[in-house]
Amino acid sequence: MSDMDSRSPGTVIPLNAGASPPRVSFDRRELQAILQLYGRMVAAGEWRDYAIDFLKGKAVFAIFRRASEMPLYRVEKNPEAKQGPYAVINTAGLVLKRGHDLRRVLAVLEKPLQVVQ
Repeated sequence: MSDMDSRSPGTVIPLNAGASPPRVSFDRRELQAILQLYGRMVAAGEWRDYAIDFLKGKAVFAIFRRASEMPLYRVEKNPEAKQGPYAVINTAGLVLKRGHDLRRVLAVLEKPLQVVQ
């Protein structure tokens, strides 16, 4: 007799029983903000490549100077983080900025304006 045969006719089985947690990803608005900054930095000659990865519980946008190197920065989205879902992390693993507003967190990567005399 299988498990299905041993259940009473009124037994409710959740559809997501045993399913993995929902995959974390960047939505269109978040990706647009990241790619706007990325495009400006590519035009400035600072960055040359990127990769997007979906790990367990977080999404990562990695920024490279060259494809063969370690990423210069990682923009991470982790909805479970208490200090905010967004973080910018450098190559050494140092969190440069963390928060709830993606644009404010990305501001740490903006090149400062230089005074021309």
